[in-house]
Amino acid sequence: MTATAPAPSAARVRATALLPRLTLVLAALLAALFTAAVPASAHAALTASDPKDGAVVATAPAQVTLSFSEGVAMNGDSIRVLDPQGKRIDTGELRDLCSGNVIRYGTALRPGLADGTYTVAWQAISADSHPVSGAFTFSIGAPSQTAVTLPAQTAGDGPVAIAYDVARYAAYAGFAVLVGAACFILLCWRRGAAERPMQKLVVRAWVTLTVATLAMLLLRNPYTGSGNFADVFDLTGLKAVLETKSGASLVSRLLLLGAAALFIAVLFGAYARRHQSGGSNGGTGKGSAEATEEDTGGESDLVFGLAIGGTVVAAGIAATWALAEHASTGLQPALAMPVDILHLLAVATWLGGLTALLVALHKVPGIERTAIRRFSTVAFVSVLVLAATGTYQSWRQVGSWSALTGTSYGQLLLVKLGLVGVLVAIASVSRKWTSRLAEAAPAGKPVKAKAKAKAVAQGDVSRETSPASASASSSASASASTDPKRAAQLARQGAARRSTQEKQARDADPDRAGLRRSVLAEAGVALVLLAVTTVLTSTEPGRAAELETSGGSNAAAVPDRAIKITLPYDTGGQNGKGSVRLQLDPGRVGANTLHVWAETPDGQPVDLPEVKVSFTLAAKDIGPLPVVPERAAPGHWSASGVQLPLAGDWRIDVTVRTSDIDQTTVQKNVKIG
Repeated sequence: MTATAPAPSAARVRATALLPRLTLVLAALLAALFTAAVPASAHAALTASDPKDGAVVATAPAQVTLSFSEGVAMNGDSIRVLDPQGKRIDTGELRDLCSGNVIRYGTALRPGLADGTYTVAWQAISADSHPVSGAFTFSIGAPSQTAVTLPAQTAGDGPVAIAYDVARYAAYAGFAVLVGAACFILLCWRRGAAERPMQKLVVRAWVTLTVATLAMLLLRNPYTGSGNFADVFDLTGLKAVLETKSGASLVSRLLLLGAAALFIAVLFGAYARRHQSGGSNGGTGKGSAEATEEDTGGESDLVFGLAIGGTVVAAGIAATWALAEHASTGLQPALAMPVDILHLLAVATWLGGLTALLVALHKVPGIERTAIRRFSTVAFVSVLVLAATGTYQSWRQVGSWSALTGTSYGQLLLVKLGLVGVLVAIASVSRKWTSRLAEAAPAGKPVKAKAKAKAVAQGDVSRETSPASASASSSASASASTDPKRAAQLARQGAARRSTQEKQARDADPDRAGLRRSVLAEAGVALVLLAVTTVLTSTEPGRAAELETSGGSNAAAVPDRAIKITLPYDTGGQNGKGSVRLQLDPGRVGANTLHVWAETPDGQPVDLPEVKVSFTLAAKDIGPLPVVPERAAPGHWSASGVQLPLAGDWRIDVTVRTSDIDQTTVQKNVKIG
């Protein structure tokens, strides 16, 4: 007789109808993921230079120096000085001029330089592993035309940067699923180690993290250098990368992934075999209490070893991020790095475990209710750890309410907090479904669908097989042994039948179906959350960004860092609107150099008839101390030797005159000292 596959169930039809929607959701999430992978501001910033940007000096300087907000890595090609014809006129020797909190590097210039405009192009790697670059000009004698054309692409930009960012995203995702799925198996569902879908999930996460780490190591040289894919094969550049903090962290991660492979082999080998026997004492035939006690003791030792080893390896892999990125620089790095490790582990336990639960609910019909309840507890503890560590990290990287709302880092952090809130709300719905599963009464007469689901889940389908069907099956098998095409057809039909039975088993319990839907929603939000978190790791922290732009009501000064403020003005007359940018360098007690630039609302320089500046320290009744800067270039005035005798909150008044009768005074307070 001809065997036919069973008709698709209603649940299967619904799943098929949902497939296009799920595809669109995944496409939208991936689009959000890769759209977010734009070049981000790095942590280190150029705070001062000598000569200044746009300065006109009477004689050629002996060297050019650059000052940064934090430690950077540079080499002989990091600072290049070009003459008006584009010829390099520096010696190529990097001078380390750092002293205490002052981060300064320089390069010597060749003697006998002619008058004209010179271009300084620089590139460095900040302490948190991100590349930074920039350029400015200065003139000797008088400005001139220059043939130098700087590349539009900056460090950390272009196709190589996109590829590097994709690898960075993949590494975070692989780490989260690898650690979270392993925790889910050991802490919540030990029988899951013997389930094929769980094994595939963990192994694929390990492969993803390994490949992404290797890709980041090979792309590191072109990412921080030329931006050309061909430099992947530059062995000299690769050797230089291995000597950096970022290179060492990536190599350490690869070594730890080797240890993780051993952990996976034991988890899905010796440990999984203990749960494949399904209560038959490992298939040894022992039925005594002594044999049961022996097996239980051996399993406890194995679980303990896996837990300790897995924790050490997972913490080590998390440390490779903490040692090379934001946590290793700035405030309190000794405390920030272990907090960052805890934060990463909590994220992985929650989001990776959520992924494992979703796979289990979708692929394995027999997952126990106790496993779901255990994960609910683990997820709750992970959220508590995330809240504590995230609060500290937010304070450390943002520092003020103005930075939270006025910087890219702070705005991304607000988006992340909103996503966490949505995720917690969906998780509360999942907990309700979990509670309903826990409260399901085993007593009473089960419905036929549930009885059949249980039979399928336990593999006890023989009770539903009649002697006639068994005879027909035996006859079909006999005929298939002589007809390969018939055998292949029967194999396909058998696979379709098993798939349908498994689907019916999964959909028979409405509580499980509801939990599956809520967990799927959690996973979707978690994917977006992971993308935003990854973008945050490559964005300049709000605290540093606010210091760089002086965005608050008071511009906080740091040692040997120029104070920069921007003040809008409106004199009320024709063309009376614009802004003045003021820079006070080094922004401390004693002698300072003052620069003032005037710009129209669209950013063009404007040559004002008069600009005056005064400084007042009201707390000590000092001032106003007048300063009349000299015109250095159209729209640019400067004054040297500006003396500020005491530390404190100084008020800077800038008087701007746009015509014979139209003028105004704008002011701002800054902290000096």
